[in-house]
Amino acid sequence: MKKGQIIEGTVERIDFPNKGIVSVGEGVCTVKNALPGQKIRAVINKARNGRCEGRLLEVLEHSPLEVESPCPHFGSCGGCAYLSFPYEESLAVKEGQVRRLLMPVLAAQEGQCRFEEAKASPAIFGYRNKMEFTFGDEVKDGPLSLGMHKRGSFYDIVSVTECQIVEEDYRRILRCVRDYFAALQEQGLDISFYHRLRHTGYLRHLLVRRASKTGEILVALVTTTRISGRTEQEILDGFREKLLKLSLEGRIVGILHIRNDSAADVVKSDETRVLYGQDFFYEELLGLKFKISTFSFFQTNSLGAELLYRTAREFISDCLKPGQTVYDLYSGTGTIAQMLAPVARKVIGVEIVEEAVEAARKNAELNGLHNCEFIAGDVLKALDEIGERPDMIVLDPPRDGVHPKALTKIINYGVEHILYISCKASSLARDLAVFLAGGYEAKRCVPIDQFPWTTGIETVALLTRTGK
Repeated sequence: MKKGQIIEGTVERIDFPNKGIVSVGEGVCTVKNALPGQKIRAVINKARNGRCEGRLLEVLEHSPLEVESPCPHFGSCGGCAYLSFPYEESLAVKEGQVRRLLMPVLAAQEGQCRFEEAKASPAIFGYRNKMEFTFGDEVKDGPLSLGMHKRGSFYDIVSVTECQIVEEDYRRILRCVRDYFAALQEQGLDISFYHRLRHTGYLRHLLVRRASKTGEILVALVTTTRISGRTEQEILDGFREKLLKLSLEGRIVGILHIRNDSAADVVKSDETRVLYGQDFFYEELLGLKFKISTFSFFQTNSLGAELLYRTAREFISDCLKPGQTVYDLYSGTGTIAQMLAPVARKVIGVEIVEEAVEAARKNAELNGLHNCEFIAGDVLKALDEIGERPDMIVLDPPRDGVHPKALTKIINYGVEHILYISCKASSLARDLAVFLAGGYEAKRCVPIDQFPWTTGIETVALLTRTGK
């Protein structure tokens, strides 16, 4: 197989996170954005040692499992991967991916780990409580778009006005904001979107967060500083008033303007102003109340988060004893810490995002929990500064997993039980191998679908020290 060669074949399976495996006469080719059972045509981008990567050109035959997608944007939007599969089939695909990654690592345990069937999300549509929409155009020099990146493109934006993984409030807000700024452009106002290559333009992102339980909504417009003064204030006043006139099922509690002149295409703040209300909202999980600010980490599927945390609590129900101290590493806004606080003597959370730490402290106070301590800092460094040793450790790291040096420090504590919650199965597999080499065994593992129709899936693993 050579670069530029056109191949045809049937997708045998999808490996994590989105790698379609196609066998051809000369070897195996990996093709993204394909589905199991599809016959496809692809062009080879890379080829080495009998393996290659290809780019999907055309679906020649649909998979026998495929059904009509409920979303008109599926295939053009880069968000969802499995919307043309029945949900049960998509869940089975993701469970298989996790198994193939973890079972080779766990093989040394000779069947000691109880690998459980993947748990489905309680809601498979309208489940997201946070969306970051991008301003742009769907085709070069086309009309203003606001939505998600087009599949396979860094620049083209699809206005996802009928997106199915969010509630109707998101769609109404998106349409309102896009139409408002498009109308300003038609009136001759120079208010273009931010061009990533030229580093010009004004409109960057629209951040919308909506609590599933309380219905409270936080909206943030992210722009550059290209426009300022009276003109910008008039634009923002109109933006605010358009939003406040919307008929929504939920309730807008805050409208923000965030300035960001960074060259990177990320939602961040150089300066934040409140245009209306407040810069936070409240959500509820398992009877606890959480104050969530603009950039605070919080699970994007509130109902799925309840399932995730109930599972985590059930995993350690026989492990955590009264009077014990728990480390909650990568603690975010303190969700897990507060779930464990009623049955622990003390929970110490460590989180690098200071805003999230402050929110965690306020959340613990809000819920009347006085045995939680939250530390702002990098886990690798913070572990050297905490004087109190743990009896149990909970890990919920970012996608890249735990820093290798932090892993060593965690193992050296020698705690009897470690609970690992992972949002990237390949990172979990790598870290599990280190834990097993350091004297731990995985007792239970279960994938939990926090992100229906997408390639993402969470995994909960309980590790127990063997003493070997």
